[in-house]
Amino acid sequence: MTDARGFEIFLACPPGLEEALAQEVRSKAFKQIKPVPGGVTIRGAWPDVWRANLWLRGATRVLARIASFRVTHLAQLDDRAHGLDWRAVLRPGVPFRVEASCAASKIWHSGAAAERIERAIRDALGTPPSPDAEVTIRARIDHDLCTISVDTSGEMLHRRGHKQEVNAAPMRESMAALFLLACGFDGGEPVLDPMCGSGTFVIEAAEIAARLNPGRSRRFAFEHLATFDEAAWRKLREAKSRRETPFRFHGSDRDAGAVAMSRANAERAGVRDLTLFEQRPVGAIVPPDGPPGLVIVNPPYGTRLGDKGALLPLYQALGQALLTRFRGWRVGLIASEKRLAHATRLPFLEAGPPVPHGGLRVTLYRTAPLA
Repeated sequence: MTDARGFEIFLACPPGLEEALAQEVRSKAFKQIKPVPGGVTIRGAWPDVWRANLWLRGATRVLARIASFRVTHLAQLDDRAHGLDWRAVLRPGVPFRVEASCAASKIWHSGAAAERIERAIRDALGTPPSPDAEVTIRARIDHDLCTISVDTSGEMLHRRGHKQEVNAAPMRESMAALFLLACGFDGGEPVLDPMCGSGTFVIEAAEIAARLNPGRSRRFAFEHLATFDEAAWRKLREAKSRRETPFRFHGSDRDAGAVAMSRANAERAGVRDLTLFEQRPVGAIVPPDGPPGLVIVNPPYGTRLGDKGALLPLYQALGQALLTRFRGWRVGLIASEKRLAHATRLPFLEAGPPVPHGGLRVTLYRTAPLA
């Protein structure tokens, strides 16, 4: 199991955004950072698990790797699971559940694998599993290597704890934060989202600039573990991180309801004073007063062929407004179709990798400062 010398911690993110997450992790001074498919690994101790959950915007979950061993049959898995010191990590009486997956292994039945691990934990703690438990043990058997982790986050980390209103097709806060980082945003410039929806990009940008911890308004599964130190966690959580910023973060939308929703979400997040939202069609956008910065936008994708054709005028109007009025500003545009992105006629740099989102694969298209 884990020890004071450190253990592997897996920080999950959507495939395609691993390098952006690694960039954020480096900025927080974690150790032994390694991008891997679907996330980033670091090495650390339990306080690093708490910090990762509290500090990281781009991670969707933080998994503590507590054991790894080779298995080729269920009886062997049962023996190995019974040999683990579950009391070192889990508290007796705290409900738990086990989720397992199997790939290219002699053990192929994930339900049977989960049952063996559940039995070992129940025998060690005297606590039966519960399907609604906040504490989840995740077992992955891949090429006969079983890796057992504790999901220390609980609810996915994009659920910051202060956003109650969303539009019909919201982008998760964790993904929005990584797209901002991929555009080179570090809080030192203004941001404008001309199709702001529920305000996700604008609010994330304001929080980054103000150095607000993304996990400040929520609870985590690690608070139910045997390794939890309440006094140390309280000290970490109460440390003041907020800084003043001279910049403001702007959102506009043609829909009055979206503007009202964004304002309410910014209020709950504590960044109402840093954000400005207004009702405005995309063709009428103008740069706010002050220095140039970043325009980031997530236009409608169009899921059917006819929808995509109908969206061409919207993308063209967006591109025309940016090219004629936003000299010196960089642009980040998320699109599912290359044809729609290039309908803007913006001078894009090399496109980013495809990223799964809402059943589609989307791509970040970026520009240098517009001439």
